[in-house]
Amino acid sequence: MTLSLVVLLPFLGAIAAPLFAQAGRTAIAIASSVPALIALAILFPKWGTLADGGVIVQSLEWLPQLGINLSFRLDGLSLMFALLILVIGLLIILYARYYLKPQENIGKFYALLLCFKGSMLGIVLSSNLLVMMVFWELTSLTSFLLISFWDHKQDARRGARMALAVTGGGGLALLAGILMIGQIVGSYELDDVLAAGDQIKAHALYPYALTLVLLGAFTKSAQFPFHFWLPHAMQAPTPVSAYLHSATMVKAGIFLMARLYPALAGTEQWFFMVSFTGMITLLVGAYVALLKHDLKGLLAHSTVSHLGLITLLLGMGTKLAAVAALFHIINHAIFKASLFMAAGIIDHETGSRDMRQLNGLWHYMPHTATLAMVAAASMAGVPLLNGFLSKEMFFAESLSLNLPGIWAWVPPIVATLAGIFAVAYSARFIHDVFFNGKPRNLPIYPPHEPPRYMKIPVEILVVACILVGLFPAFSVGPLLHAAASATLGGQVPDYGLEVFHGFNLPLMMSVAAFVGGLIMYSQRQRFFDFHARFREMDEKAIFERAITWVVDRANGLTGRLENGSLQRYTMLLMVSALVVAAAPIASLGISIGSNGLTPVDLPTAIAAGILIFSAFATVYVHRERLTALILLSVVGLMVALTFARLSAPDLAMTQLSVEVVTIVLMMLALFYLPPWTPREIPRTRLARDLLIAGVAGIGMTVVTLAMLTSPFSSISDYFLENSKPGGGGTNVVNVILVDFRGFDTLGEITVLAIAALGIFAMLRNRNLQAPPTDGQGHPWAFDAHPTMLKQMSRALLPLALMVSVYIFLRGHNMPGGGFIAGLLTAIALLIQYIASGVHWAQARTKFRYHGVLALGLLFATVAGTGSLLFGYPFLTSTFTYLDWPLVGKFEVASALVFDLGVYLAVVGATLLILVSLGKLTPEGRPLTRTEAREES
Repeated sequence: MTLSLVVLLPFLGAIAAPLFAQAGRTAIAIASSVPALIALAILFPKWGTLADGGVIVQSLEWLPQLGINLSFRLDGLSLMFALLILVIGLLIILYARYYLKPQENIGKFYALLLCFKGSMLGIVLSSNLLVMMVFWELTSLTSFLLISFWDHKQDARRGARMALAVTGGGGLALLAGILMIGQIVGSYELDDVLAAGDQIKAHALYPYALTLVLLGAFTKSAQFPFHFWLPHAMQAPTPVSAYLHSATMVKAGIFLMARLYPALAGTEQWFFMVSFTGMITLLVGAYVALLKHDLKGLLAHSTVSHLGLITLLLGMGTKLAAVAALFHIINHAIFKASLFMAAGIIDHETGSRDMRQLNGLWHYMPHTATLAMVAAASMAGVPLLNGFLSKEMFFAESLSLNLPGIWAWVPPIVATLAGIFAVAYSARFIHDVFFNGKPRNLPIYPPHEPPRYMKIPVEILVVACILVGLFPAFSVGPLLHAAASATLGGQVPDYGLEVFHGFNLPLMMSVAAFVGGLIMYSQRQRFFDFHARFREMDEKAIFERAITWVVDRANGLTGRLENGSLQRYTMLLMVSALVVAAAPIASLGISIGSNGLTPVDLPTAIAAGILIFSAFATVYVHRERLTALILLSVVGLMVALTFARLSAPDLAMTQLSVEVVTIVLMMLALFYLPPWTPREIPRTRLARDLLIAGVAGIGMTVVTLAMLTSPFSSISDYFLENSKPGGGGTNVVNVILVDFRGFDTLGEITVLAIAALGIFAMLRNRNLQAPPTDGQGHPWAFDAHPTMLKQMSRALLPLALMVSVYIFLRGHNMPGGGFIAGLLTAIALLIQYIASGVHWAQARTKFRYHGVLALGLLFATVAGTGSLLFGYPFLTSTFTYLDWPLVGKFEVASALVFDLGVYLAVVGATLLILVSLGKLTPEGRPLTRTEAREES
């Protein structure tokens, strides 16, 4: 699974790199570079296979029933993107070392950058579409954190929120589209999806699936009308802009369209949706870029324009257009990353990005100016640079579309017009910043060249612009051919990467674009004046107004539904359930099934009577909270006895243990509440509640009778048959928890841990004043911890712990297990708190429950990942038998380690919650004489 290691390495680096922050910025930069270098070393030997059109797929079963496997796929297209992510990422790491200020949290920055890198690698290398979606959302989250890295700036926070809202919404649409594709194909594996292209396009769901997938791609790649988030994301540090918003993240949507090209392209719907969206984005981005005064704003809108160009090429539907799109992906990443880094240097050394202030920098920063001008010339499509070659291919493909009538002229005109704008805003970048007089009111004056090593990443990229421009077939030819073969399914058309293709119409279009662009730049003031006649649209203000409107409507609805009454919430929940369930129940005609009713014997009838009486009595005396709690405990006890009566000892033990913990929890909570509740008025509310409760109860009774008296097939037979041979245990319940449904159990104890930590954080340093008397006005007994209770509890502690260990060890084959044993241990320790007090118990507790909780999750996770080392799915257990002298033959199961994690997590979470509640009374209260004596 070397491909999974390539994805995992940046995440491991995100954990390790911040540890080097104290050693200095150079140390952490070097540490952050190691994952990319190792990943490149892993990918390098695979080039031979990929160059011949081969595909490397590595898969590990995870959830095969759901079609989800941890599978990764490396072909020419994914290799091309992986190289862009890794190589440019290395340059950004070096650049950021000098860009960020010493007082900034560089450890956090590099950790987030590496997490983003791992997420992008996960997108391009995933072979399962659902696994790819996980990484897709991770890029949105990590980019949100990177854009808002300067969280003291309001614009950064708002730009990050806008980016997350737009790309996150598109991610939801993409998930729906992927689920539709999986429904059509019957698989989420990429090989199956790409092979089923004809089947997908012939299916009735194709238009909907295509629309949803394209929504995800368009939002991620800032296509019109979702382009507005990208310029506002420029509030991020420039290394983030150079990496995310030019070379990687914004190309995730482009990658998705190229990845699914064989499965989705080739239809009229694809052509019109993709090509027209790309065409509009191309022109809108180019036009706005010319008018922007902010340096990064110009580059951001030019990025939008070039992303539209690539999308337009993919939408044309011809194979040569797809090749041109891939070629421009490489070229754009190279020259735009270098331009962003050059803009960052200018901002770093002048304190401004306003081109109305940045004039004449050639005299102060000639080295940086030269690099930036070469990159800008590449963006403009000047010959002998890489941007010229892919632009020529774009012009050629715009002429080859066989559109009817006058429509045949639209693509070439749009392409030429976009080329004119590109030359114009590139010329403005060069002339206004580096020439055009002298600087005006710069915050840092005079500006000067940055540190030597800060320019190296820009130099490398600029040299790449020249090398690709002069020697395209040698420098990127093999990689481009491999990527095109993967995108087009191996059918790559003939194309040439020559610097000069002769005097032809595309060359004339280039000349026209170059001359027209210079003329447009010379008349730029006319464009400024024309644009000033119109009211400029503030996308951020519109977005904020939309968010405010939604929040206000949500608050209004919440205000009408919520008034602080738990009774009302319960009533609304029950009424909603009744309304939703009424129609299905009525249509099914539910009645008692053919199996009939089971005869009731006397013990069962008595137990049922006690349970029903206790339930009604709890409701009747609910105003007296302690009495109601005691009656409620009787209900729980009868439920536990019912489980025992029905031959479910595991459930009975669990129910009894949970009941004890719950009652203690509720008693701790009631201690700080009034001993009674106010009488309810008016009587009409009582009648309403009685009617709702009665209808709900009758409905549940009817549904339960219908289910239990009807013949049905159960999955229990499978577990009964496979518990011993498959899980190595005769206790089916425990084997289900630690083996068959172990992943569910891991999720449950994780949720339990999160809840415990949340309660601890909520109650930490919070003091509540205990009531001075009980409910009848009697003062509390001075001896809060009676001697008899203390002595009995201390003597019983070893016995209780021994019983819990016994219950734990036998759990795989007899009633018991980690969950029940954990509750028993927690109860045994909790009794010590109740009997002897918090001070006494904590003085003798040599460990923190946080650590017990963490250790439990660690054991459970390690037990699950151990199976991966042997090539089995996550949380697969194994067992064997040992024969020891004296002891004899006995079974050893790996599930015991997982069960130990469950045990520790339950102990840690239960005690953390209950002890946090028990310590709410202010620590300043006077101790009893016994407590004071024991403390001393």
